[in-house]
Amino acid sequence: MYQFDVAAGSKAELYRDMLAALDALTDGEADAIANMANAAALIWQYLPDLNWAGFYRMVDGELVLGPFQGKAACIRIPVGRGVCGTAAAERTTQLVEDVHAFPGHIACDAASRSELVVPLVKDGVVLGVLDLDSPVPARFDAEDAVGCEALAALLSSRLT
Repeated sequence: MYQFDVAAGSKAELYRDMLAALDALTDGEADAIANMANAAALIWQYLPDLNWAGFYRMVDGELVLGPFQGKAACIRIPVGRGVCGTAAAERTTQLVEDVHAFPGHIACDAASRSELVVPLVKDGVVLGVLDLDSPVPARFDAEDAVGCEALAALLSSRLT
């Protein structure tokens, strides 16, 4: 059983503590699915105002649904399409304040209003993406992007 002391203070403290918790959860574990599942659960538990938190894995050149928390989701996303596909194609974090204004947005859940997607990259190869959705417009900011990039970097180093 894991117990974590995750700060309820600033975002910087929250992400610092979540990174430490993710490090403890994934340390010594080689299974990518198990590590993504625990990461999704951790994010879901500690980040407020989410309606989806999870992963899409790169499988045969397209993004395929991986472990997540939230409503049922789109199963396959072509690279370059939607927020997730754009993050994978460009290898850059996508912070979208209003998903309805994003060209080609894929609406898996009509309640989603904002989205943050961080690519998972290891040794120059895109392994997938971390995808967070919120029903709150402009829910994510630069601090969230930096915090989630740190989580994604740690997780990517432990995916095989």
